[in-house]
Amino acid sequence: MITVRFTYSDGLYSGFSVQGHAGLAPKGEDVLCASVSSAAYLIANTLTEVCKAPCDAVVSDGRMTVRLSEWDDASVQVLLKGFALHMRELSRQYPRQLKVIYGGKNNA
Repeated sequence: MITVRFTYSDGLYSGFSVQGHAGLAPKGEDVLCASVSSAAYLIANTLTEVCKAPCDAVVSDGRMTVRLSEWDDASVQVLLKGFALHMRELSRQYPRQLKVIYGGKNNA
């Protein structure tokens, strides 16, 4: 199962983590893993390289964590809200393979 966890501070998104594997197909052929990974990398790269948002992005096998040190920028919030919406919609299509957690509470 893939778990995407969004964190908040002062009512705003302050980061996210993605971990696990969907297990729908062999590694390298899993459409859900590819979708989640691609979206997560898009958001992480846009935050760090385009928005120049102050954040730490750490990637290891099967896990990505992005933590912002400042998160009150409107463009940062739009990106994170869009990513959360995308993950929520994917979790509706794949409820057994993808769980979305908000602020430590399971709201998927």
